Amino acid sequence: MADQLDDIRKAGKIRIATTISTPLFGFTDDKLQLAGSDVDAARLLAQDLGVQLELAGVTNAARVPTLQANRADIVVGSLSITPERQKVIDFSVPYAVISLIIGGPRSMAVKDYAGLAGKRVGVTRATPNDTLTTQNAKGAEVVRYEDDATLITSMVTGQIDLFSSTPSNLQEMQKKAADKNLEMKFEQKAFDLGIAMNKNQPRLKEWIDNWVRTNQKNGKLNAIYKKYHGRDLPQAIQNPQ
Repeated sequence: MADQLDDIRKAGKIRIATTISTPLFGFTDDKLQLAGSDVDAARLLAQDLGVQLELAGVTNAARVPTLQANRADIVVGSLSITPERQKVIDFSVPYAVISLIIGGPRSMAVKDYAGLAGKRVGVTRATPNDTLTTQNAKGAEVVRYEDDATLITSMVTGQIDLFSSTPSNLQEMQKKAADKNLEMKFEQKAFDLGIAMNKNQPRLKEWIDNWVRTNQKNGKLNAIYKKYHGRDLPQAIQNPQ
């Protein structure tokens, strides 16, 4: 069996895919460089492995296909650990968390899924937000976008009534359209995030799991998360088993 960890070391580089349009996790900054907590984590991982980093920015929907097509060795790209994804790829122990929320204007009284009936609710395609909202928002019109940036634009320009996304995307919307008084309506779910890799790579998985545990214990991953998200990781993530 091909051993990817040896291949990476032999090549002297690791190809890491990350998102290009998930504010605070992975985005393009004002200098057109990739930035965010996932980008910093990817840099730290490559440095600790002692290889060069080849970073590829992809859309949310392309994260798993990029890995499966072997266009990346791993994905550090705000990928929630879900049973559906675990059928086709492997994950490390959790390195960060992401909350999924429903948000919209303050003037709209919505406190649960039932309140979404008859509303146009925007989601990013191929995300847990898409799955959760489609399953639970009966009677809503679910509008799917290819990436978070397009979802944000659609919300601030009034093309949808509400959205399912992350607190960081809500912050972006609030910055772009302060007059809309956008707020979180309710939390849908909190997900652990894992570093994704192809299946049947036990040595690569073992190395990455150990790397995550080491950098949770020494505080480096928490420091990266706090730098961008303004809060600490949950204790359960900082002290992995």
